[in-house]
Amino acid sequence: MSFTLKQARYFVGVAEHGSFSRAAVELAISQSALTESVKELEGHLGIRLFERRRRGIEITHHGHVFMRHAKAILAEISNAEMNLAGQHNSLGGTLNVGVTSLTSGYVLSDLLSRFRRSQPEVEVSALEDTAEYLEHLLIGGELDVAVMLVGNLRNPFALHSELLSVSPYRLWLSLGHPLTASEIISLEDLTAEAQIVLDVDEMHEETNRLMSSFPAKPRIAFRTRSVEAVRSLVASGAGVSLMPDMVYRPWSLEGNRIESRDVSVRMPVVQVGLVWRRGANVSHATRAFLSVAQSCHASRLR
Repeated sequence: MSFTLKQARYFVGVAEHGSFSRAAVELAISQSALTESVKELEGHLGIRLFERRRRGIEITHHGHVFMRHAKAILAEISNAEMNLAGQHNSLGGTLNVGVTSLTSGYVLSDLLSRFRRSQPEVEVSALEDTAEYLEHLLIGGELDVAVMLVGNLRNPFALHSELLSVSPYRLWLSLGHPLTASEIISLEDLTAEAQIVLDVDEMHEETNRLMSSFPAKPRIAFRTRSVEAVRSLVASGAGVSLMPDMVYRPWSLEGNRIESRDVSVRMPVVQVGLVWRRGANVSHATRAFLSVAQSCHASRLR
C-alpha cells in the first residue's frame, strides 16, 4: 500500500512547524492522530523522517529528501485542482497586487504561481513597497489587494483584512551552540548573546516589543533588512536571532545548519493576510485571487 496524500500533508506540516504540537493545532487534528500518521508513513517508507529528542524533533537527511518530493506532489495536486477549476471560470482583466518585502519571498510567489495557472488570461502586476505606502495605494484605489502583515494596520477602518496564517517567533542558533542542548531557554539566557536583528518596516513594532522584553538591554551585533543575511550570520556563529517561524529554513546559502528552538516566554506573532479597501467594487479578478489565496491556506490545514 502506498502512502496517502493526507500522510504527506501531515508530514510536511510537522516538518515546517518543527513540532507535532504546533502542527496539530495548525492542521486542526489531535496530536496523537498526527503522530500515528507520521509513524505509519515512516513504516511504509522504511526510513526515519524525524529524530525524536528530549527537546523536540529534528528532521533527518532522508526526511529532507522526502519533503522535497512530498511538496512537489502536493503542489501538483493543487495545480491540477486549480487548472480544472480555471477551465470553467477563466477570466480576463487586470489585477494589481501589493506586497511587502517580508511576504514577497515567502508568501506571494506561491500565490501568484497558483493564480496564474488558475487564471492565465488575467494580467497581473505586483508592486513591493512599505506597508504604509501600500495602505495609501489601497485606499486610493491604485491597488486591488495586498499581501502583508495585518496585525498593525494603520487604517483599519478604511481597509478590510483577512488572516491567512499566524507565525510565532522562535530562536535561531548555529549548529552546536550551547543553548541547543538546553531543555528550557529563557530571555535571561539570551541577554549575553549577540543579537542579529531583522530590521524591516512591517515588523518594527514586533521587533521593538521583543527587544524591550529582555530583562536587560540586549547586545545587538547586527541589524539587517535581509533574511538571508540573518540566516548566514546565525549559521556562522556570529550571533542568535529571534525570527518568525514562517521564514525559517534549516540551511544558510553557504550550506551551514541553523537550529530553531522555542523560548519559554510568550513570543510575539506575525499575522499574514490579505488586505483590500472597504466598500470597494471588488473585481472578478480580485475575487478570484482572494479565492486562490483562501484555498491555498485551506490546503495547508487538510
